[in-house]
Amino acid sequence: MHNNSIVFIGLDTHKTFTQVAVLQDNRGATTQSLGKINSTKSAFMKLARQLQSKYPKQTLHFIYEAGPCGYWIYRLLTNLGHCCYNVAPSLIPKKPGDRVKTNKRDAAKPAKHKFMTVLLFDPLLCYDQRN
Repeated sequence: MHNNSIVFIGLDTHKTFTQVAVLQDNRGATTQSLGKINSTKSAFMKLARQLQSKYPKQTLHFIYEAGPCGYWIYRLLTNLGHCCYNVAPSLIPKKPGDRVKTNKRDAAKPAKHKFMTVLLFDPLLCYDQRN
């Protein structure tokens, strides 16, 4: 998908739900919280469809922290044709003394700090080695 601009979607994943935040690639843009969705494949497919119809001429970049939820979100979104990045939590910039933890803030952090080191892996290789 080669479109005019990029939309960054930050995800704060949990076992039962995922908090979603969106940031357009404009100067001075602020993050918008889209609320919570269920952590199911159908909910992520619906989210991707809705965002693609809302931003038809823009490329969607999904970003979420590596964690216990695994790589099924990465595999699902890349199979749908979207860019997806998995970021190590320790590599997300934090201000000193910033200890307030809310799901909205956690979803907005990956979207705001779009130039982070991402975890690169070959999911098929990892799957083959596991079996």
